[in-house]
Amino acid sequence: MYYNNRGQFVNIPKNRILPYRTFLAASIAATLMGCGGNQNDFDDVQTSTTPNPAPVVPTPSSVPAFDTDGVLTADITWTTYGVPHVKADNLESMAYGVGYAFAKDNLCVLADQIIKYNSERSKYFGPDEQAGSGDSEHLINDFGFLTLGIRELAEQNLAGLSANSRAMFQGYTAGYNRYLADTPVAEQDQSCAGQPWVTDIDSTDLLTYSLGVALLPGAANFLGPMFLAAPEGESYLPTPAASASITSHVDTNSILASGTPTTNAAPFKINPTIELPEKNPQDMGSNGWGLGSDKTTNGMGMVLGNPHFPHTGNLRFWQFHTQIPGYLNVLGGSLTGLPGAVNIGFNEDVAWTHTFSTAEHFVVYQLTLDEDDNTGLTHRVDGSKRTIYEKPMQIEVAVAPGQTIMLDKTAYYTNYGPMIEVPGSFDWTDTNAYAIKDANLPNFDVVDHWLAMNMATSMDEFKQAFMDYDGVIFNNTMAASADGQVFYIDDSTVPNLTETAISELTSNPVLVQTKQAAGFTVLPGFVSAFDFDGPVPYNEAPKYEGTDSVQNSNDSFWLTNLASPITGVSPLYGDVDYQQTLRSRLGQQFIESEAGSDSTFTPQEVESLLLNNRSMLADMVLPSLLQACTAQGSDPITVNGEDVDITEGCAALASWDGTMNKDSVGAHVFREFAFQFNSDPQWETPFSLDNPVTTPSGLLQNDTTLAQFAAAVQVINQAGVDLDATLGEVQFVERSLPDGTASGEKLPWAGAHNIEGGFNVFNIVPDNNGTLLPRHTYEPLNSNTIMSAEAEGYHINYGSSWMMVINFTEEGPKGRGLLSYSQSRSYGTDHFLDQTELYSTQPTLRELYFTDEEISANTISTLSLSSEEN
Repeated sequence: MYYNNRGQFVNIPKNRILPYRTFLAASIAATLMGCGGNQNDFDDVQTSTTPNPAPVVPTPSSVPAFDTDGVLTADITWTTYGVPHVKADNLESMAYGVGYAFAKDNLCVLADQIIKYNSERSKYFGPDEQAGSGDSEHLINDFGFLTLGIRELAEQNLAGLSANSRAMFQGYTAGYNRYLADTPVAEQDQSCAGQPWVTDIDSTDLLTYSLGVALLPGAANFLGPMFLAAPEGESYLPTPAASASITSHVDTNSILASGTPTTNAAPFKINPTIELPEKNPQDMGSNGWGLGSDKTTNGMGMVLGNPHFPHTGNLRFWQFHTQIPGYLNVLGGSLTGLPGAVNIGFNEDVAWTHTFSTAEHFVVYQLTLDEDDNTGLTHRVDGSKRTIYEKPMQIEVAVAPGQTIMLDKTAYYTNYGPMIEVPGSFDWTDTNAYAIKDANLPNFDVVDHWLAMNMATSMDEFKQAFMDYDGVIFNNTMAASADGQVFYIDDSTVPNLTETAISELTSNPVLVQTKQAAGFTVLPGFVSAFDFDGPVPYNEAPKYEGTDSVQNSNDSFWLTNLASPITGVSPLYGDVDYQQTLRSRLGQQFIESEAGSDSTFTPQEVESLLLNNRSMLADMVLPSLLQACTAQGSDPITVNGEDVDITEGCAALASWDGTMNKDSVGAHVFREFAFQFNSDPQWETPFSLDNPVTTPSGLLQNDTTLAQFAAAVQVINQAGVDLDATLGEVQFVERSLPDGTASGEKLPWAGAHNIEGGFNVFNIVPDNNGTLLPRHTYEPLNSNTIMSAEAEGYHINYGSSWMMVINFTEEGPKGRGLLSYSQSRSYGTDHFLDQTELYSTQPTLRELYFTDEEISANTISTLSLSSEEN
């Protein structure tokens, strides 16, 4: 029983939960029809009165934060493959050196991201990603991040950050600016050198960027729906500012989205395509292991880190080493713009890695609008009126070389967060509307959290970092310590729903089916019991600790440790009791049954498993597939109206060695079969909860299987690729020239793909890579393959990136690693392609230099950096 809009107690009808006239709701309604009468209309929901847990106050670190004499100093030593080792006596100076070294390798990436999150893409690049198309991608970006308010949040909260965070933001930006000031334009990355948007940055810029990155798995995917959101009868379109004048060269007759020119119209076409957002549009993934004393040959901890991220764009890793003697000594890799802290790496006592979590980081709320407010700007919560606020925004938009105009737009905000609208799925009508609430908006813990991990001197201190902070945003964490302990936690930032909300979310058919249809959680917004206040606390997050092993390959927390499944946590973290991916199963098999003869692992054995390029699917179905295609012989199989002879494909498959190595003949034939198989799997043995790692398995030899194999042969023939080619002739890395055209230098590339159940996996990313930096890609033949006819194969630009295997020894940590796409993105520089060529020759890791003696023996250049010289 709840208040209606007139303050009366009533049973809430089901059609107030979701607007059934929408496409999304229609699909849900069809499901509910088969369930009989659903009488669960939330009439037993009670507003939660559970008190929030008291916040944990972090213990201040004793590491010196700021420089004390007004002069920042850092010593940078570069070792082979261009890895910088930065030594300083405080965090600000350390970050100064890191910022300088990073800019030397990746100036253009961060410069691009600063204008992205500062809502300035339109200012420099015009309204569209494809000029003149009306796609409005730059308008959507700029107004979207203004709607989220990240720049405003940075300006308001920078001074309130910890001293450590402020010191690192300040030092890093000073180092970046120093590189920009010292380096002639001709020696900078020519992808952006000399452009007007490549300018000095400050701490507010970098904090704005950090706040934006935290939203990547959540609200940042809803910028389009925010752009469209407007009350019924109101236009979402931006308009020229009152003081703006449209210059004579601008075509004032450009057609708008409405198709009708108006006197207050923007002088260009605005016709965006807005669809239901994907949860993980950049397909972030990874493998991560922590092996404890029970699993390692020397009885000390070991970590395998293997993030699968884009090789170009805003999610590139970069390797470095920092030292503040007596306080900090950490080596590893980080994503762009983290000011001096290591994301994935090790120190003298602990090593750790991350994988992308299955957890949800936001909730979409359906609002019940007040029937008495014909403006559509009032909704009700627990019977009380709540205002939907109008938020005025303004951006600068380039309309011709050297000329811009100012555009105004209104965003709408509620107690939950920004309003959103997706036509046909989440419409703003006269009765219902939608808002998104992201647990990472804002997240000011990012730098402090990773710094605390970097400085941990024991597993207990490492765990304390997660108790004190909530800044790992969208990651699982696997760690191992020198004394052989292992630890897993999914402490990604997850909405802390009430017990009431969790109960309804998991039992009410409407909410269950809505989540399945949308791909994310949608809850009623007219009841405060469905709201959340902050993220799930440490003690309620899924975790495991012991001396055996932890692992994750982007399935949920459930089977982190096969012997001790994790259950009983918020459903927003992911599922339990479900079929695992082929990659997860292969990783589990490695840990459980492929250790050395003594059932323990050496680092050499772990590296061999990482790079062996096996296929889990082939292990299970290849013999049966060969039997079926051999029995078919030369009799053609009809696929899409074409008769396909599979004889040569079957012969190539018979020559395949079952791995995805460069010299593997016919590997691509099996991959293309795997793509077809994935659309309609013909398993002989179905999935069983009793055997989640070994099932499903086996291949049914039937007409469907043969048709799938024939379709695979057809794809390869259409691409003009030889069926009996080696993988190295088909799969390659090719870099872009600074202007974005193909370099023409194709490096053969070993490695598997998720589709065939590989572990060391790679892929193509033909779409936006998060930046506007020029690059080339090759379109695949269709949506059911990554093979391109234009490329005559697979153009790899995603996958295993910063790889490492770290084992603690009595002499300290020993590690091998590789950054597969190399340190620098600046074309033609010494470290633009060196590690890439190393991997291309033969997949391998290389030594990581951690001690002063190792660094000295492998030094290639040094620099003593001082702000006094600037």
